Amino acid sequence: MLTTSEILQRVRRIEIKTKGLSNHIFAGEYHSAFKGRGMSFSEVREYTPGDDVKAIDWNVTARFSHPFVKVFEEERELTVMLLVDMSNSSLFGTKGRSKKELITEICAVLSFSAVTNQDKVGVIFFSDKIDKYIPPKKGKSHILRIIRELITIEPKQHKDTQVALALDFLNHVVKKKTIAFVLSDFMSRPYEKALQLAARRHDVIGIQVFDKADRDLPNVGLVQTVDAENGSATWIDTQDKGLRIQYQKMFEEQQQYFLQSFRKCNAGLISIRTDEDYIKKLQGFFKTR
Repeated sequence: MLTTSEILQRVRRIEIKTKGLSNHIFAGEYHSAFKGRGMSFSEVREYTPGDDVKAIDWNVTARFSHPFVKVFEEERELTVMLLVDMSNSSLFGTKGRSKKELITEICAVLSFSAVTNQDKVGVIFFSDKIDKYIPPKKGKSHILRIIRELITIEPKQHKDTQVALALDFLNHVVKKKTIAFVLSDFMSRPYEKALQLAARRHDVIGIQVFDKADRDLPNVGLVQTVDAENGSATWIDTQDKGLRIQYQKMFEEQQQYFLQSFRKCNAGLISIRTDEDYIKKLQGFFKTR
């Protein structure tokens, strides 16, 4: 159990690292990738050659006896929802950091990017239950609260991850269109039907975070394994080549389901391994939108 001082220190370290990334790297990419919901009236100005005649404000034009046009600007304020998988499988990691630690950093970067653009941020923490819901708000203090929760929250249950449950909850609590990032290893299914419904209303992006050992079972002899989500223990012989092939096949089937489901629903997707540079992955995604 972390002390209050340790929690504050970790929050501060994450803030310093991710806020800098948001300000200097993602400011432009985030703004251009996620546009506002429409155009709102801003002001009128005198007509200049080349202006669209459809924009002429005839009332003002009649009053001043020469043409004026209406000026519209993009409605920039958006709502960003982070759907964060807090099941025990997120605690796994073999390359210097766990999936949960990587998810925390990514969430912090996205949150500071949103706040820099005056957008609201909310969070849905889930495992096989909805563990916690933080309604969307603006402001630095709100983001720091989110980071603190990311560091300290623990799932109320330890069973299979229920991505579908989180997507259904999103549809019920957020009525207006939002940008919804789903951060999970996506090791549990099905969720395509719930994703389809959510993607009709929201801009959904799946961020799959996984570890190299999720795909490749290390050859280390006879070991006892414990399922991180349901707690069941099993002895396995990792020298068994057939077992390692089967293990890899199971991962690839989950991977295919993730890719096919998100593409079929016209939702965005990013796949990031714990030992990869997530900065480049996020930048690449933003630039292609």
